[in-house]
Amino acid sequence: MSEKIPGADKKITAGICGILLGGLGIHKFILGYTKEGIIQIVITICTCGIGSILGLIEGIVYLTKSDEDFVKTYIQSKKGWF
Repeated sequence: MSEKIPGADKKITAGICGILLGGLGIHKFILGYTKEGIIQIVITICTCGIGSILGLIEGIVYLTKSDEDFVKTYIQSKKGWF
């Protein structure tokens, strides 16, 4: 029986929100990165929406990482971008 890794439950939610709502920085807020979430919103506004591509890319990166790698990178190490 496999054990749940604490923090891995945020991977799917953050990944899907990054893909669908990346420009709003929702995926950043889910992971607890308030400053980065606000920066994502400002980038999207300043680029007339083109900055939302960053969120799309991050969502794909989140979903392609293993649970262990996701937790190590984004939950434990608190890597804010990519």
